[in-house]
Amino acid sequence: MAENTVNTRKTDESSNSGNGIFWIILLASALLEAVWATALGLSNGFTQLMPTVVFAITAVLSMLGLGIAVKRIPLGTAYAVWVGIGAALTVGWAMITGVESASPLKLLFIAGIVGCAAGLKALPADKAATKAE
Repeated sequence: MAENTVNTRKTDESSNSGNGIFWIILLASALLEAVWATALGLSNGFTQLMPTVVFAITAVLSMLGLGIAVKRIPLGTAYAVWVGIGAALTVGWAMITGVESASPLKLLFIAGIVGCAAGLKALPADKAATKAE
């Protein structure tokens, strides 16, 4: 009986309710992914000190945040959101700063990435399968 209580608690913990802080951490980590990706591009193969330092710090923080988020968000979902939002922000920033050209199709596809990430957040959490022993 106690084992069923533990399995139920684990299932309850994996639901979307009460996971708000983990989603915030995940989104912050995705933002940091965009920062480290941009800094990586500016580091010129790690020959420029400041972008290299920014890259190193934000890459570590981004990975730590992803690691914390997957404690309560399924890994596949968390990783897809992290990569998708990070990539969209990186491309968006490159277009805003003129490093990359903008086009209606590119904007549409970026909106699709963001929409898919939002869709993953909106889905009900999968219930963890309990083992019958």
